[in-house]
Amino acid sequence: MKLDNNFKERKSLGQDVFDYLKNAIIDQTIEPGSRLVESKIADMLGISRTPLREALHKLEREDWIEKTPSGGFQVVTLTKDDIEQTFGVRSVLEAYAARLAAENHTNKDLLPLEKKIKEFKICLELKKDGDKLQKINTQFHDLLYALSKNPKLIKMINQLRAQISRFRQIILKQSEYAYKSNEDHIKMLDAIKNRDGEAVEKLVRAHIIKGKNAVLSQLKQEEEEKRA
Repeated sequence: MKLDNNFKERKSLGQDVFDYLKNAIIDQTIEPGSRLVESKIADMLGISRTPLREALHKLEREDWIEKTPSGGFQVVTLTKDDIEQTFGVRSVLEAYAARLAAENHTNKDLLPLEKKIKEFKICLELKKDGDKLQKINTQFHDLLYALSKNPKLIKMINQLRAQISRFRQIILKQSEYAYKSNEDHIKMLDAIKNRDGEAVEKLVRAHIIKGKNAVLSQLKQEEEEKRA
């Protein structure tokens, strides 16, 4: 685990440390199952224990980390149940948002989505890093669900944002899936253009199931490697 040390004491330090550690967990700079040793993290970041503990307790409340029998903390390891539950909720919320987008959009609304599809394709062809792909992918989905014009629904989707980002980080490392993902986005956009809410709802559900299967496949592979 290698972390930056450019933190300084300030009023919002606890939140800053929380955001930093959460992002490190999402991109797996801090890997699942890793122990978090307060003294080492505080030294690496150049901060006192107080804001660090504030951050750790918030991470625990949001299920990013858990207490160990020895009293410290470790990063929560993704389980099959976690994956099934998160993707199950996603499939319901995001498919409904896509249906609303098909019903409520204007032609002008779709231009940013077309732009993101092109950016993603170029990024794939140039073999850019996964972080760039994930950023474009997230922007596409955010733009799509914003077209639902349903603030309560968007808020519910955004509450899953961090967990979804963690899964996308895993999914888009698989180049075959990344290409299929962009193909799915093109089909979604075509259905929205045709104002076919039923079709885009089915496409989004299928898209999310593909993502779930990709994550489960990666999890199984990692478990087999540990046993080998």
